[in-house]
Parts: sequence; C-alpha cells; structure tokens
Amino acid sequence: MPENPSCIIIIPCLNEERHIGALLAKLRPAARRLSARIIVADGGSSDATREIAAKAAAEDANVVLIDNPKRIQSAAINLAVERFGSGVDYMIRIDAHGGYPDDFCDRLLDEARETGADSVVVSMLTKGAGVVQQAVAAAQNSKLGTGGSKHRHSSSGEWVDHGHHALMRVSVFRRLGGYDESFSHNEDAEFDHRLREAGYRIWMSGRTRMTYYPRNSLSGLYRQYLGYGRGRAKNVLKHRVVPKIRQMVPLMVVPAALLAVLSPWHWVFAVPFVQWAAVCLGYGLFLGLRSGAPKRALAGVSAMVMHFAWSLGFWLQLLDAGTRGRAA
Repeated sequence: MPENPSCIIIIPCLNEERHIGALLAKLRPAARRLSARIIVADGGSSDATREIAAKAAAEDANVVLIDNPKRIQSAAINLAVERFGSGVDYMIRIDAHGGYPDDFCDRLLDEARETGADSVVVSMLTKGAGVVQQAVAAAQNSKLGTGGSKHRHSSSGEWVDHGHHALMRVSVFRRLGGYDESFSHNEDAEFDHRLREAGYRIWMSGRTRMTYYPRNSLSGLYRQYLGYGRGRAKNVLKHRVVPKIRQMVPLMVVPAALLAVLSPWHWVFAVPFVQWAAVCLGYGLFLGLRSGAPKRALAGVSAMVMHFAWSLGFWLQLLDAGTRGRAA
C-alpha cells in the first residue's frame, strides 16, 4: 500500500444547483491536500448546476466537468473511472445531495490504508429543513423507515455486507466491470454482492459519515422509493438472492392494499392494511412526542409513502420480468 495513495473524487449530479456550489467549496481544499482530481459528471442538468461547476473548474485545475449522456449515477461513476482512473489507487464517490465533514476524504483513505479494505462505506444521517423534509428525515433515520439497515445508523467501524458507497479500490472496481448500468437505483447493493462473491471486503467507517438531504415533497419521495423497489427486485432476479426479513415485511404492503379492496364484501380483508397504517401513523406520533417537534409526527405518513412505493416498485419489476419471460 503506498504511503500516500492517489485518488479521484467523483460527483454524479443532475439538477443540483442548490447543493453543488457549497459541495465543491467543501471538497476543493481536500483535493488540494490529497493531490486529487474532482470530476463532476453532469447528467444533463436543466438548472444552473453546469454553470456553477464550470465556474469552479475555470478557477481550479483540480475540478473537471464532464457530460454523462446516460444521466444515471452508475453510468457517471463508470465514465469517470474509465477516463480518469488509470494509475489511481482509489475513487471516492460523493453524493451531490449530501453534506460531508471537511476531513471526509482523508479519513476514508486512512481507514482503507489501515484495514486493507477494498471498499470503505459510510453510515448516513438524514437531515431536513422544511416540514416535509424533516418528516422524511425522521422516517429515514428510524427503524420503521429503514428496517434497521446498518448504514442508516452510526458505526464504530466494522466489516459489513453493504453500506453507503464512499471509497473503492479502482483496480477492483475495474476488475469487476464497474456498476451495472441497467440499474438506475440499487446499483451499489448489486455491486456489493459481486464484490463479496469475488472475495473482496467492505469496511464501514467508524471515523466519518455523511449527511443526506432527502426529497422535499412526498411525490419526489414516492418516485425515489419506486425506483429503489425496482432496483431491489432486479438485484433479486439477477443474483437469485432472497430478500432479508426487513425487506420482506414492506413487500407485503401492496398485497395488503389489494386485499383491502375486497373489504366491502367483508371487513376482515382490510385488517392487514389498517394494521400497517396504524403502526406507521402511531410510530410517527411517538417520534413527534418524543422529540418535542410535532411536525415530525408526519414521519408516519412519509414511512407509508416509502413502504408503499418500494413495495409497488418491487412487484412491478417482477411483473415486467415475468411478462418479458413469457414473450420470449
């Protein structure tokens, strides 16, 4: 392992004018310290994202703006690694919709060097500003919203099967063929499956984490989790893996909703759906009372949107796959 390993910092983005300027200002000192290049891979933003990134690139030779014609994050990372990864030890993936400590990149490289991990992932804390965003953040930080996923909670440092992608050994990433670009969501979990199958190791950082700023509308949250559900189903179909218990529970939400349609014939058909709704809304009320912030009681509604959209996306993807299989 080199004493000072080289790295590139990659930011996939699309319409992130509210975040990209501050994010680049945060990362540019780290890039100078580490002699690293920052690659902003823009997926065709229609707001001021490109202009802000281009201005930073004109001011700082360490910042490069490239086009990502395929728009999705998996393609952005693959493209940046293909163009700028030669002779580089590590790539660091940055979420444009997130916040990071000043020493984020330094800590990741330290842990990669000390542990010998092929991938270093991080836990994430979700924060919001407005009423809806705060409610979504409360839901995503709770076990109700995430099912106890490890990367949604702080870690003291441990070997894991999956986490929020942060650092990756470039040689390993290339050896495994990079991200599967047929995945618009869940490409990280799909890659981690292949990573583990090939015998490589994933370390969850105990020294740093990132902050995620969630969608600020329930419609945006719905679309996001619909994509997550589809991505999880694609992963299940591709690798023939059985969903974890925490994933199987929300899978039953759409079947429960369909069953509730029969409630005019007998009330018992509505029981599973009503029980789920009561648990979500009750948990949201509990969060609001415990935190002393009544607005967080809406976390129950956010959780319901997340569960339903994830479940619907999963079942739609299975249905699409079954239809294509019969057509073939």
